[in-house]
Parts: sequence; structure tokens; C-alpha cells
Amino acid sequence: MKTIHTTKHTRRGFSVLHRTRSAQAATMTLAPGASSSESSSNEHGWAEQWLYVVSGHGTARVSGRSIKLAPGTMLVIGKHEPHEIKSSSRSRLVTVNLYVPAAYDSHGEPLRG
Repeated sequence: MKTIHTTKHTRRGFSVLHRTRSAQAATMTLAPGASSSESSSNEHGWAEQWLYVVSGHGTARVSGRSIKLAPGTMLVIGKHEPHEIKSSSRSRLVTVNLYVPAAYDSHGEPLRG
């Protein structure tokens, strides 16, 4: 397998790890009580997000639904689904995220679809 682009830039607890022409991997670390965005209006109109919880606990709000997050949880967030991830544990919520296709540039800034 050939890697097209490999990088690791951190932006507010978000690190882009690897990117190919068709997908991207990143990690997200949220402090206790922290949220992935200021509202549940965060969405990726051109990319699915597959979120896997490595450690910690939290809640995902996806299209108005509330989903509990715990280690081992896999959550698929579809294109155009507004969402917010929030840490609810005493320790950090750590996730690995796959975006198909890529949703962020190499500095962790959202791509415009």
C-alpha cells in the first residue's frame, strides 16, 4: 500500500495522521467536559466519518440523536449529518477517526467540499 501523504499536525486536540487520495485518518482528544465544536452543526458534506473510541466516555449528538460513547464504540457519521462529540468522563476522550474522502487539510483545517 502506497501512502500519498503522511503528516501529523495538532489543532485543538485534533491530529491528522495519514492521508491517501481516497481517505484520511486522524485522532481527536477531548479534555473532560470539552466538545468537538461549539454546536451540533459541525458536518462534512462530502465525507463520511468513522469514529472509534479508544479511551474515555462521552456523548455524540448526530442529527438530533444522542449516542453514548465508551471504549470500543464505533460510530459512523454520514455525509451532511450535523454532529457534536462531547467528553463526559474524568479523563480524556480519545478517538481515532477515518474520513472518506479526506475532510481536513494537513494542518487540521476543514476542507471545503
